[in-house]
This record gives sequence, C-alpha cells and structure tokens, in this order.
Amino acid sequence: MRIAIDAMGGDNAPEAIVKGVCYAVENIPNLSVVLVGDKQKINSYLTTTKNIDIIHTQDVITSEDEPVRAVRRKKNASMVLMANEVKEGRADACISAGNTGALMSAGLFIVGRIRGIDRPALSPTLPTLDGKGFLLLDVGANVDAKPQHLLQYGIMGSIYAEKVRGVHNPRVGLLNVGTENQKGSELSKKAFLLLEDAPINFIGNVEARDFLDGVADIIVTDGFSGNVALKSIEGTALGMFSMLKEVFMKNAKTKLAAAAIKGDLKGLKSKLDYSEYGGAGLFGLAAPVIKAHGSSNDRAVYNAIKQACQLVEQEVTNKIEETVESLNTEEGNE
Repeated sequence: MRIAIDAMGGDNAPEAIVKGVCYAVENIPNLSVVLVGDKQKINSYLTTTKNIDIIHTQDVITSEDEPVRAVRRKKNASMVLMANEVKEGRADACISAGNTGALMSAGLFIVGRIRGIDRPALSPTLPTLDGKGFLLLDVGANVDAKPQHLLQYGIMGSIYAEKVRGVHNPRVGLLNVGTENQKGSELSKKAFLLLEDAPINFIGNVEARDFLDGVADIIVTDGFSGNVALKSIEGTALGMFSMLKEVFMKNAKTKLAAAAIKGDLKGLKSKLDYSEYGGAGLFGLAAPVIKAHGSSNDRAVYNAIKQACQLVEQEVTNKIEETVESLNTEEGNE
C-alpha cells in the first residue's frame, strides 16, 4: 500500500509530517509513503528512509491562496503533485494538513468523484463522552446542499463507520432544531424522507446538544451548519480547558489540587483530542483523500495515515460506489 503525503502542508510542516511518517512506516505493515515537498527540509527530519520516497518541489499552496486558482496555476505545488500521484495510480490514497479549500479542489479536479456521487463531503470523527466518537458530515465541502446530497452523506458515512471504525449497524441522525419528524427547514424535511427509505439505520432527527452524548454514530447536515457545529465544539473544548487552567492556577491550594489530579486531566484532554481519530475524510472521491488538522502533530499525522490505510484495505470507495449504483438502479426500475 502506498500513500502520498503533502509534506509542506500544515502549521507544523514539515517536521510533524515527516516524524509521523517515520513512525508509521516502522509500525504499519506493507506501508510505503511518498513525501512531496522540499527535499532538503524533509531530509533534516528523517529518522529512517525505509519505504519512504521523496518528490522534490519548493512550490507550496499557502493558507492565503485562493483554492481553485492555486490548484489550477501552481502545477508543481506539493499538494497538486500529491493528488497527481493518486490520479496516475502510483498511490492508493493521499493526505494533507494544508489549505482545506485547495485540498477539496485538488480532490475534485485531479482525483475526481465517485460515479453517482453529486458532491463529496468533508467528514471528521469527533469525540463523545464514552470515547467512541461520531462522524459529522458535511463540515464545509459544500455550504449549500440538496436533500439528495444529505442522503448520499448518510450512505457514505454508514459505510465508513462500519468498515473502518468497526461500528455494527451504525446509527445515522439528521441534524435539526428538534427531534420531531417534520421539524426544521424544507431541506431537512425532504432529506428526512429520503433517509427514511435508504438502506441505512436512520434514527431520525438529532439536536446538536446531544452530540457528545453519542446520540448517533453518523450525523448528516449541510456544510454550513456542519462547520458551525464543528467550530462550536472546538471552541467550547478550548474554552473549557482554558477556564480549568485559570481555576487551578488561582492560588497555592488550587495548584496543589491540580498536581494531585494531573493524570486525570491529561486523560480527559486525550479523550477529547481530535488527533486520536485521524483526519477528516473527503468522502465521495474516487480514492481516499484525508484532510489532517492544520495544527496536526506527529501523532495526528500517524493516525491520519492509519485511517487512510484502513480506507484502502476495506475498499470503502468501491463499496460506496456499489451502494449508490444499486440505489440509482432501483430508482430507474420504479
């Protein structure tokens, strides 16, 4: 199995990327990686060359670049060359922690969509209180959506949760402003009816306040609402840890209490750590494309590589295509 990785994308590139890759090739059987980026910078962090190749380029798509224009004009950018490795069949999947919009554009224009999927969805796995996590899609690949898109998100999310995360008969919920069947916007109402008839375990509408309680294994929504929900969860978690730190550093007594429960606090932080779940999959593309968090450390990069390997091993892309094709065939016969 061969994974192409943008070595120059992300806040901690290339150090975190290269260190994560070095750990991965030592611990994941039959894995080979092609790192795309500045060879001199990459080499300065390599601790092994086992199963690691480098494609040298000094061109990079930055966070300030306009995504579509950058992908079309910067033909030698690390992210573009990475996507080309997948398109040309030299790599089975690709990963970048760089510009999200550019990665989505590279996925669409270079890797291409699965036949039958109208729009891909950006899909991170977020933590829950029981540690199992849930998949939220879409979180920004498409700000607007149609009911058919939400149906496809539910199908893709179900296949991923079952085949990669090992969830038996995963529960799919539709994000809404209430749990009643006909609650919400026209988009929600129409999507509800489509999801009800889909070959998935649809449990109905769910509210954002129940996310962390593990109300569903997959939650589908449009990209605008999903992105707001994602940023709200991230902001709340960061705010809570900041407030806890402020309380525990208040005086000598609270500092003593903090020292006594230091291990428990680390455990709590780990439980809510996005890096344990890998990156956000761009589901609906012709090959696995993973968007690692921009601030990914080497552990997050390693987990994103594991995630990509599982997507390839479980043939998730093929299974999505087969399911969507069978649905379209059924609709055509009605």
